[in-house]
Amino acid sequence: MTAENTENEREQPLPHVPDTGGDERRDVDVGYLPVGGHRSGSGPRTDSDLNPITYRRRSEGSDDKDAHQTNEECRCGRGCGCDGGPDRETTNASPVSVDGGTRPSNVDSEGNLTTFEFTTPSEGKSQDVSEERPDRRVQVPEGVDLDTPDYSIRGEMNDIDEPDNKTWFMELDAAVIDEGRCIQCGTCVASCPSDSIGLGDDGLPKLVKMCTGCSLCWDFCPRGGLRYERQWKITGGDDNVNGAGDPITEFSAKVEEAWRENAQDGGLVTSVLIHLLEAGEIDGAIIATESADEPWKAESFLATTPEELIENAGSFYNQTMALGNLNVDQWAEKLPEKDPEALSLALVGTPCEIEGIRALQDFAWDYASQEDGIRAIDYTIALMCTKNFNYERLIGEQLEAKRGIDPDDIGKMDVLHGDMLVYDRDGEMILQEDIEAFHGAALKGCDECADFTGYCADLTVGSVGSGDEYSSVIVRTEQGLKAWELTEPDLDYHDLEDRSAIGRLQSWDKKKAFESLQRPFDPDAPRFIEYPEHAGQYDVVLNPHESQ
Repeated sequence: MTAENTENEREQPLPHVPDTGGDERRDVDVGYLPVGGHRSGSGPRTDSDLNPITYRRRSEGSDDKDAHQTNEECRCGRGCGCDGGPDRETTNASPVSVDGGTRPSNVDSEGNLTTFEFTTPSEGKSQDVSEERPDRRVQVPEGVDLDTPDYSIRGEMNDIDEPDNKTWFMELDAAVIDEGRCIQCGTCVASCPSDSIGLGDDGLPKLVKMCTGCSLCWDFCPRGGLRYERQWKITGGDDNVNGAGDPITEFSAKVEEAWRENAQDGGLVTSVLIHLLEAGEIDGAIIATESADEPWKAESFLATTPEELIENAGSFYNQTMALGNLNVDQWAEKLPEKDPEALSLALVGTPCEIEGIRALQDFAWDYASQEDGIRAIDYTIALMCTKNFNYERLIGEQLEAKRGIDPDDIGKMDVLHGDMLVYDRDGEMILQEDIEAFHGAALKGCDECADFTGYCADLTVGSVGSGDEYSSVIVRTEQGLKAWELTEPDLDYHDLEDRSAIGRLQSWDKKKAFESLQRPFDPDAPRFIEYPEHAGQYDVVLNPHESQ
């Protein structure tokens, strides 16, 4: 979390140079500047951390003939060393800091004003003053210059004192993204109050402008600072951490509609969203749609009509960074008459995405361009999930390169009874293989997730626990119950067929997570994990900006 400002911090604005009068020079104590470099320890700054600043003033009436005579190039008649000519405007006082202070570059050692001198920078160097390393404050590491990709933003952190507990995107990058643990939920993008985080070409979060060090991207990351099991308890209560959670009710259900042929299992998610939309409960739903450029690559999409929902029915197996796509301004043309602050939306996502949105909504902070979208999420539907996949590794490497399946020929994909199932566009099965054979394509961070059933959602939907063509539905909240009651008249449903199957898979998923987590799993611990604590547990660098 961000550090609080300390009231004891000594901060004095540097005053104007006082008018001393007369022809004498004298040193005047006018303030303090911080001592350079890092302070040891923490806490408020003290007087020992400050250097006194004194200015030397030269009066208008002073006639420094010696200086004038020794500097033949001076043309202003004041012996200052300038080349501005006798008509050059001068001031009656030129401040120069002495006694350990900092002197402006256009003032000489005697306090006389000179002109700025510039040198043309050499290519690849920040200064052209010598063959030595550039100014150490820029922190340019060996083998890196200012044009190195990604360095211009990530590396230009001056070695100034930082408030306690201040965490930068660089820490999140070092501990989660660079370690391959990012689960691509998009929570870091949504949380950034300065819109400094965007989406890179590789589908991962990327700094797009200077980080302010607010710490929120770290705090809300389910693989970083967010203790997701604590969020379960905050959202659902004390009983929402055992088994499949503490549901209100559970069913096996399917839709009796012709469009269900293209839907996943019983078509429950699409049906619930259609009923919410037609009842005026929501203005749209954030779902997944297929990329126009890459077959079977999911992208986040706002559906605002039943037709759009039906067209996009079915499942994809890569993350969409959905929480990083909550800027409602991009959808203004789809909702022309809606006030962005009055929108009501549903979110369909993986359990980690639902954990993220719940945590974001628990705080009244301003999330910049994502603010209206975050506040608009009134219904959440979690998809049962043990792991998600990297698109290139699953579609490009495992299916196309290794098994010879053209992505353009795929009509449907499913994970059922522990197998990966792939169908062609005529509905014929072209692959059935143990899901473990595709483990190498899964996101590494999914191994640390113990939330198979989406503890934080209003509704959880999946295939486990129900027979073929039926979906298992877990209703967790009053909001979820409202959605179910709107949909129930058009469903073929009965009591959940095999609750124990869900419980067994949830237990297996937790066991795998406990083996992968390098921190304690504790629903009663604080919601946020400080970066130094995480760095010690995961053996990552504590101060990545100092190790550049």
